[in-house]
Amino acid sequence: MTPWLAFLLTLSLIILVHEWGHFVMARRIGVKVERFSFGFGPLLLHWKKGDTEYALSLFPFGGYVKLAGETEEIQGPAKPWEYRARSVRERMSIVLAGPLINYILGFILFFTVFAVGAPVSTTRIGQVMEGFPAAPAGLQPGDRITAVEGKPVKNWEEMTRAIQIQTQSVTLTVEREGRPFQRRIEPKVTQRKSWLGPSKSIAMVGVTPSDEVETQRYPLGEAFFKAAHQVWFLTRITLQALWHIATGGLSLRESLTGPIGIFYITSSVAQQGLISLLHLIAVLSTSIGLFNLFPIPVLDGGHLAFLAAEWIRGRPVSLRAQEAMTRVGLGFLLLLLAVVTYNDLLRFDIGDRLRSFLGI
Repeated sequence: MTPWLAFLLTLSLIILVHEWGHFVMARRIGVKVERFSFGFGPLLLHWKKGDTEYALSLFPFGGYVKLAGETEEIQGPAKPWEYRARSVRERMSIVLAGPLINYILGFILFFTVFAVGAPVSTTRIGQVMEGFPAAPAGLQPGDRITAVEGKPVKNWEEMTRAIQIQTQSVTLTVEREGRPFQRRIEPKVTQRKSWLGPSKSIAMVGVTPSDEVETQRYPLGEAFFKAAHQVWFLTRITLQALWHIATGGLSLRESLTGPIGIFYITSSVAQQGLISLLHLIAVLSTSIGLFNLFPIPVLDGGHLAFLAAEWIRGRPVSLRAQEAMTRVGLGFLLLLLAVVTYNDLLRFDIGDRLRSFLGI
């Protein structure tokens, strides 16, 4: 799959699913959908089916669902099929459906990856590093670590996590040429700054993975719970990361990426196969679902905030106030996009790549 195709398919799927969530919930509640539009820029195709006009534009980087009676500018009594005629709870359901369906897509794709199986690095040792305790303990390249402190480990990531928390000593069960044996090792403990900001103690024994990979599958029940845990884990660490960014404990430049960064990440992952791409789409869909819930006007979370204020006050926020806050929210998002795009240009050496391409 070409990099551009992988990038476009990834974005298209996430955006379409998000807008489809709004569309389905509106239709279910009985609100007429006047237009379902995907993309922006020059119109490529449009057709009408029932009460809804469907439109496809050139650039697949956005979309929207236009509901009947969605704005307060419409005069006269509300008709039963209009958005403004519905209760606050029903309107909240329509707005919430977009982010929710992104979460559901993330869960389904994570479940698929865990159930079908994804390539992971095995626990076979590639190299034994000098200056670390693994070499004096007799570990050798080609050995396979099967358990840490008596608990079986299935892949390299699982093994390293189990070792890193053992700051005193650790017993490794090792297999060499089919024969198991154990080694008690005093790990080398270092202070490492985590990507979330604070430093923490990390135990290392000094081994690196081999090139050996295997497909790791989970039973359906375990895959279900692992998928749910992965969605929750992504939500939690994203909120933690944003908190550390806001309090200065984490660099904005190193923590967020924009369309350029997503393009390069998607291109790289697509080369690893369909399962890896599905895993990335699951991550992006979950992250975009969460991002849309932030209470920023323009985003779904901003609309939910307006509706929550209407529910508390007993009357809607004035159109003038909504427009003013929406302009502020849009300005903030455009500024954020500019910052992350600039950081991506530096991070991925776009200037050098462009100069090389142009021969200058």
